Amino acid sequence: MYDAIVVGARCAGSPTAMLLARKGYKVLLVDKSSFPSDIMSTHYIQPPGVARLEIWGLLERLKATNCPAIDEIDFRLEGASFAPPPPAEGEPPRPPGYCPRRTVLDKLLVDAAVEAGAELRENVSVKELIIDGGEVTGIRGSQKGGPSVEEKARIVVGADGMHSTVARAVQAEEYNTKPSLSFAYYAYWSGFPDQSCEIHFRADGGVLSFPTNDALQCVAVGGPTEGFHEFREDIEGNYMKVIEGIPSLAEKIRNAQREERFIGTNDQPNFFRKPYGNGWALVGDAGYHRDFATGLGIADAFRDCEYLVDAIDEAFAGKRSIDKAMAEYETKRNEIAEPLYDLTTQLVSGDPPTPEQFIAFGLAMQKMMPESAPSGEGANA
Repeated sequence: MYDAIVVGARCAGSPTAMLLARKGYKVLLVDKSSFPSDIMSTHYIQPPGVARLEIWGLLERLKATNCPAIDEIDFRLEGASFAPPPPAEGEPPRPPGYCPRRTVLDKLLVDAAVEAGAELRENVSVKELIIDGGEVTGIRGSQKGGPSVEEKARIVVGADGMHSTVARAVQAEEYNTKPSLSFAYYAYWSGFPDQSCEIHFRADGGVLSFPTNDALQCVAVGGPTEGFHEFREDIEGNYMKVIEGIPSLAEKIRNAQREERFIGTNDQPNFFRKPYGNGWALVGDAGYHRDFATGLGIADAFRDCEYLVDAIDEAFAGKRSIDKAMAEYETKRNEIAEPLYDLTTQLVSGDPPTPEQFIAFGLAMQKMMPESAPSGEGANA
């Protein structure tokens, strides 16, 4: 009998398992993949996410992978330059952003969970949940090349992405939903003349260019979802056509070499899900998903796994009922996520966001910063 079973071992699942294990709980972490392995991603870890990596004692490990720090972003909306306001007087400087390959980041997080004491089982596909009297009590599934799997726990956490098996099994309620509004394709390039980061938003689409591991530059091109099928008819040609509309970036990519295939999707639903119920919880993209245009997914997952672990710990320690602890988890998540969600969906809808939305976005980003600063032994627990 485990205290918690975490389904999904990437940016939401591994930190959840790690933090629970650090609190002394018996945790089983399962994933249908093995690690290292890749997954479609915007890569970007916003500064609040970087701050949490530092608190968790993992930032130096990320730096050791030679992933470049991103201190500045050239952000342009219809050609006009935008920049976040500097920290207020007395505030500490913001940490830089990082855009690691997911083969690197996810393995780092999985290893940290195991080091903390979580049990990891790779190549496990969860087929169904065990439900007893309306309460989720465990999982059933199978391990690739191995036996069937059946394990029980006090709580099952779905950290298995926007198409979550756990969310589907418990029929988690969705709200504030919006359809997929955009598509995107990206590829990795060598030979870029610099390691700068730039984002261009236009009514007909956008471009994101950032440095990542192995001296590669990831360049993503996107547009309104109604143009997805036409774009797919000539992915490379249409990709380059969009980049040619940004002369400064076109010059950089002209002599670069594409190193891997194009990766893309138009499957970007926007939703909130009720993230808890009788014996289960959701975290990361399983509980809340928005278009990846603003690169919030990883930082969101890091934030919400802390909120969830605090709620589980309070309930298991008898400090408050599980329902009250989980209701606060949902409230705290939504208070920060809603303005981020609104501006993101507004950006990709083709209508320029209002100044008020930018202000709300900035305030929400400030609130995403962890309350505690890294210090002493606790940061490297």
